[in-house]
Amino acid sequence: KLHSDLDKGVGTVKYTLSGDGAGTVFTIDETTGDIHAIRSLDREEKPFYTLRAQAVDVDTKKPLEPESEFIIKVQDINDNEPKFLDGPYVASVPEMSPVGAYVLQVKATDADDPTYGNSARVVYSILQGQPYFSIDPKTGVIRTALPNMDREVKEQYQVLIQAKDMGGQLGGLAGTTTVNITLTDVNDNPPRFPKSIFHLKVPETSHVGSAIGRIRAVDPDFGKNAEIEYNIVPGDGGNLFDITTDEYTQEGVIKLKKPLDFETKKAYTFKVEASNLHLDHRFHSVGPFKDTATVKINVLDMDEPPVFSKPMYTMEVYEDTPVGTIIGAVTAQDLDAGSSSVRYFMDWKNDVDSYFTIDTTEGTIATNELLDRESTAQYNFSIIASKVSNPLLTSKVNVIINVLDVNEFPPEISVPYETSVCENAKPGQVIQIITAADKDLSPAGQRFSFKLSSEASNKPNFTVHDYRNNTAGIETRRNGYSRRQQELYFLPVVIEDSSYPVQSSTNTLTIRVCRCDSDGTIQSCNVEAIFLPVGLSTGALIAILLCIVILLVIVVLYVALRRQKKKDTLMTSKEDIRDNVIHYDDEGGGEEDTQAFDIGALRNPKVIEDNKIRRDIKPDTLRFTRHRPPAEDNTDIRDFINQRLKENDVDPSAPPYDSLATYAYEGNGSVAESLSSIDSLTTEADQDYDYLSDWGPRFKILADMFGEESYNPDKVT
Repeated sequence: KLHSDLDKGVGTVKYTLSGDGAGTVFTIDETTGDIHAIRSLDREEKPFYTLRAQAVDVDTKKPLEPESEFIIKVQDINDNEPKFLDGPYVASVPEMSPVGAYVLQVKATDADDPTYGNSARVVYSILQGQPYFSIDPKTGVIRTALPNMDREVKEQYQVLIQAKDMGGQLGGLAGTTTVNITLTDVNDNPPRFPKSIFHLKVPETSHVGSAIGRIRAVDPDFGKNAEIEYNIVPGDGGNLFDITTDEYTQEGVIKLKKPLDFETKKAYTFKVEASNLHLDHRFHSVGPFKDTATVKINVLDMDEPPVFSKPMYTMEVYEDTPVGTIIGAVTAQDLDAGSSSVRYFMDWKNDVDSYFTIDTTEGTIATNELLDRESTAQYNFSIIASKVSNPLLTSKVNVIINVLDVNEFPPEISVPYETSVCENAKPGQVIQIITAADKDLSPAGQRFSFKLSSEASNKPNFTVHDYRNNTAGIETRRNGYSRRQQELYFLPVVIEDSSYPVQSSTNTLTIRVCRCDSDGTIQSCNVEAIFLPVGLSTGALIAILLCIVILLVIVVLYVALRRQKKKDTLMTSKEDIRDNVIHYDDEGGGEEDTQAFDIGALRNPKVIEDNKIRRDIKPDTLRFTRHRPPAEDNTDIRDFINQRLKENDVDPSAPPYDSLATYAYEGNGSVAESLSSIDSLTTEADQDYDYLSDWGPRFKILADMFGEESYNPDKVT
């Protein structure tokens, strides 16, 4: 209730309310100032409200007093039960745990005011789950209440927990939750066989390594605590079998280690032990965590294929052995009680098998063709044996036949075939060590023997010393050798091998006599000294050789001078204009022939260096030109040319050297007609060359040479 001292009760004062919940949760009587709650209040929703109140004049609307603030606090009542916010709970505890073992702690929350009364004081209790578990009323800790709880008896427990406020008093509110508790496994149980004897039947044809049966020991534990290891206790038949653990089923899988044979032994008995792999030391006092059972195995008789006496056969035969020769045999037996006969066959796979045959009854193997070790040194094939009573039951064996080499080739001396001996050799001196080689495939331990041939053993020059290790030494038998008397010795050495049949060969060793120094070092093995006169010294030999060299030098100089003199006689100068004269077998093509000899070469001798040859004429003789100085200043050449011109002008058969070309056939169709001077006048002076200027520019050079001036032999070049 609000009241102002200025309120006289006559209705002149009006009260107003503002703040938290004004108008919604709380309302005020404007005349009396009474405050009322217009709906239910929840302390857990809002524990207090802050409001502001003011008194104002009804007429003027002006405040009569300053605004005042007050707080309305909601008082708590026990209207909320305890709640397990994390429930339901799941917990576990090892089986066989002692009393009071910790399991889990639960907690309930009460929304009431813990500072006011007992509305929020919670007490815990178990409604369901006794007498296995207990709970602390204040802390909510759950513990085991019974000892030795066995998982194998009961694994899951559901415990109902209650939390009650008001300290558990009558009228308090309560909440519940469920706790699911699981007993975890510990290895508290040993494996146990459900029966003491296991009977198994196994065919004798079972393969080694195959599983022939399973046994199982039962362990009520779980997980790794139930893992079992099986072992065969040493005893009767235990070495023929092995046992392993199937990791998924924990069964013992018995496997065969060795072949079974009904005819040899029909039954086996042994013991198998099952034990845990992971032991818990807390339960050792319970007893040994293992169990033992007996396994009896009966071998079943089966119809089996024949069995060969060996897993593989190896035989040997010499090459070129006659066809049909027996080289060996294979043997197979039927070990069954009926003991059927056996037949043998070749396993035909390729043409190699045709080299041999086998007797179907006896199993003997014989050659079917001639064998050659150099072609095939080894044969590998298979033989099949089958029972007469049941041909489908067969067995196979490999046969290897090695072709042995026949001693066909005799041994021969290894290189070198030639050696030497010093002239000053002493008796018994070894001059050469020789070895032997055999083209045959020599077996291990092959021995070669060395000796002199019968005709050489009586000669006093050399001997052979066999060292009996496939080597021999050539030894001297006399004191000193003379090259002058005999330069070469031929020593026949006989070599034999130790194979069958024995082969031998005679090898000739050439021994050359050489001149050596006192230490035995060879200085010369040549024969030049043999042909020199007795007593001729080295100085005399050098003098003779020097004289021969001097005579050869004199002869060479003499011949060279004679050649030079002959050359000077034929040619007075190094330059000869005749080198410019070229002989042809045919005349040129006349005016149309532009490849003819260039007459300008006569005016300029340097043009000769071009060495041009006519394309259509093959010269008889072609001389290589050399560089010459101009001929105008050489008087000897000019005189020589003048002399030759005079001789040829008076000789009707001489070629016209004025053109420096000889033609055997004149050109056809030339407007200049023939250039031959065979029918010319006796002298050049009687000729008229003015017509050359009428022949055109092609003959301008000739016209200039012969038409503008009279003939003067002194000006001819």
